[in-house]
This record gives sequence, structure tokens and C-alpha cells, in this order.
Amino acid sequence: MEELNDQIQQRLKKLEELRAIGVQPYGGRFPARPAGGAVQHKTKALREQYEATRSEDLEQHKVHCVLAGRIMTMRHFGKACFAHLQDETGQIQVYFKNDVLGQKQVEVLERLDLGDLVGVKGRLFRTKTKELTLLVEELTLLSKSLRPLPEKWHGLTDIEIRYRQRYLDLIANPQTHEIFRQRSRIIEAIRVFLNQRGFIEVETPMMQAVAGGANARPFVTHHHALDTDLYLRVAPELYLKRLVVGGFEKVYEINRNFRNEGISTIHNPEFTMLEFYMTYADYEDLLPFTEQMITFIAQETLGTLKLNYQGHEIDLTPPWQRLSYLEAVIKYNNLDPSWTPDPQQVRRLAQKLKLEVKDQEPTSKFLDQIFSTTVEPHLSGPVFIMDYPTDLSPLAKRKQDQPELTERFELYIAGRETANAFSELNDPLDQRRRFEDQMKQRKAGDAEAHQMDEDYLKALEYGMPPAAGEGVGIDRLTMLLTNQASIRDVILFPQMRPEK
Repeated sequence: MEELNDQIQQRLKKLEELRAIGVQPYGGRFPARPAGGAVQHKTKALREQYEATRSEDLEQHKVHCVLAGRIMTMRHFGKACFAHLQDETGQIQVYFKNDVLGQKQVEVLERLDLGDLVGVKGRLFRTKTKELTLLVEELTLLSKSLRPLPEKWHGLTDIEIRYRQRYLDLIANPQTHEIFRQRSRIIEAIRVFLNQRGFIEVETPMMQAVAGGANARPFVTHHHALDTDLYLRVAPELYLKRLVVGGFEKVYEINRNFRNEGISTIHNPEFTMLEFYMTYADYEDLLPFTEQMITFIAQETLGTLKLNYQGHEIDLTPPWQRLSYLEAVIKYNNLDPSWTPDPQQVRRLAQKLKLEVKDQEPTSKFLDQIFSTTVEPHLSGPVFIMDYPTDLSPLAKRKQDQPELTERFELYIAGRETANAFSELNDPLDQRRRFEDQMKQRKAGDAEAHQMDEDYLKALEYGMPPAAGEGVGIDRLTMLLTNQASIRDVILFPQMRPEK
């Protein structure tokens, strides 16, 4: 810590020296607005354009460039200095010579440190080792860095620093930049796919009077002007379906959701989802639609349907496997094909698996634990798990021939739920009964059970057309398409425990 303080003090001293010689250490627009209007270049584009250009041709044609970025390395040789300048696209070597720079710029050069942001103008040439380099003819300090980059910043691997100080991760690790560029491309591809098919993008409230749309524990806040508690949304579902009632036939939202749950490699309390609805359709329509959407996104962002995820090959080529929820439980627990999820059998299996069994909890809770523990790890997929029990699906339409099941599927890839879809329950009387059952579970201590939403029931009573809806976890999809093992690697600022 003492060494760090010394370095900061040295940089503060240079800051004052720069001001003393009339240099503004925190500059403005670059390049400034000359009559000709200079164009700022990017390092990657310069390297790609001139990588094969011979030294003689660079010398003859005098390729002049304007760059801005962060100083990442410096090597002084008497009255000359080599450095590497990094912008958002990469790095390029720059060369400072005292006899090319004016006296004032030399004084600036002498006070530069690693991490400083500068603007440079000059021309390209090749060194004796043939490295493409910019001979700097004009140097402008744009921002003085007062804090040195971490020791061994190159390839920064300290997880705590990478997540808590994402800006350092982005400076030090070009691959981190690429992950989040890829995330942006994934979201863009989602919008293109849906917009081309007649969907309209909307925004719904993030603060809600009733936390609905998913079985999850919400975050609670208080609105002082209204003197009422509000919930950060756990899902936009019930508001999007209000829009379906109002006449939006194809609607979607790329939304931030908040769930007051544990933190893990696949869970963050704040996360991003795509949720969309199409009218006059059911969950069978969403099966090929989901295949088409995910494969479109993969092709647009990766150019292939064959992925390597954490050492495992995954082929997204349709059609994808389909397996019923109960078939999956029977298959991966080696149960008799006649096994049924009645309360006694479910509890017996839960006890056999040494799951925590509480008498007051509903059978569906145990069944869900059994599925998570014994089935999910095997679903490398892609595989659609179909026809979930009604008790686990309070907003999904029942199967007409099997009312104890719903018209619902979840898509699993690499052992993780990536999408959740169902035929929407549009019967207001059945929906009320489901909510009442959920309220009983809340009174019994289930903080994740769905709340009663009278306004949503009122909307259903005006008539909601048959519809199919789906939610896709954008963070988990990004993990898959960027080969990242932890959700924290695809969220710019993941939630962390407070530092001690």
C-alpha cells in the first residue's frame, strides 16, 4: 500500500508540473476542430489496411494518421521512446522522437505514465524489426492517470478485481471487450429476428404494485410520495399480457428483472430476459419458432451452429430433442415406466435422494427439486422438456386431455434452462383459482409463491385472445455463445458481496 501511495504521489507531482507549464491535463475534444476537420483512426483498421504495405511504400506515400488511446507500454531510449497505444479496437506501436516533437510536447512526454490517455498525430513507418509504427509528430495529453494499473495488469486474472473493477478488466483483457461486443450483437440479432416477423418492442413498468409473472422472491422498495411499497419486477409477463388484451398481437420486451435469490455461476439478482407473446398460437407453434430464433442468433453472431462449450460439443442444428417432464424424471432416476407423481411417491423419491423434505410444503416443490438435482445435469441438449405439472405452472394453460399437466416447455442447453414457454392461460376463472392456490402456499411460508393480482384478473375478464409466450435468458444465452462458465463473465457489473 505504501508503494502504491508513493506512485500516486509521484503522479500528482507530474500533474502539477504539467499545469505549471500550461498543459491542461484533462483535455477536451480530440482532434480539435481545425479547418480541414481531421479524422480519427482506429488501430485495428490501420493494422488491417497497412499490415502488408512495404516500408518503401509507407515512406513514399506518407500515410498520416490521427489516433487516441491509453499508453500501455513505454520504453525510453535517450531522446526517443517507443510505446503502445490502445484504443477500443486494439493496440499499435507509436514512436516519439524529441527532435520531431516541439519542446513543450517533449516536456509532456517526460511526464507521461502508463495508463495516461493521449492523442497523437503522425505518419506510419516500419521499424527495423518490420513492426508497423506511428511516428508521432504531435502529442496531446487527454487525461492524466493518477492511479497505476495493477501489477501484472496484462492478462489480469484476479477474479475479484475483474468483477469489482470491470474497467480494469476491460483495459487489461481484450477478450473481455469481445465478450460484451458479442453480447451486444446477440441482442441486436434478437431484435432483427423479431422485428422482421412483425413484433413490436415495448417497455413495461420495472416498479410494480404486485410482483407477478414468476414464482420468485421480489425486492421491495418504498415510494414516499405515494406512501406505498412497490416491488422491482420479477418478470414483465402480466403487463405484456395486458397489452395482448389491449390488441397488441405480437409484442416483446428486452427487460431487466430482479429476483431476491442466491448468487451463483448461473444466477445474478439482476438479469436480462427477452419475453415475447404472439396471439392465436400455442406452445406447439413456439417449438419451431424457438429453434429458428436461436439458430438465427448463432449464425448471425458466430457463423456456425456447432459450438464448443466448456469442452463439450453442442450442435444447434434442428430439429431438437423433445422429452416430457415426467419421462425425464423417470428416465434419469431409473424409475418404473408406470411411476406417477402422486404425493407419496414423490416424497419417497425425495427422501431416497436425501433432499430436504418438509411436510407442509406442496408435492410440486419436491418434484421440482428432484428434477433440478437428477435431470438438469444430463440435459446437454438442446432439448425441449415438455408438459410441466400444473402445480409448477400457475400461468400456463392446462392440456385438455391431461388437466394435471400444462402446455409448457423449457429449453435446456448445456444443462441449463435457457427458455421457458407456454400456451397462456386466458381463462380468468381458472387463473383466479390458481392464484388462490398460490396464496395458500404463501401463507404456508412459500415466499416465492405468486401473489394475487386483481387488476390482471380484471384484464383477463375483458377477454384475452389465445396466445403463446416465451422468456429467454439473455445472460445464459450469451454464456453459451461466448463459451463462458459464469454468468458474471457476461454481465458488465455483476452483484458482489460487500468488501470487508
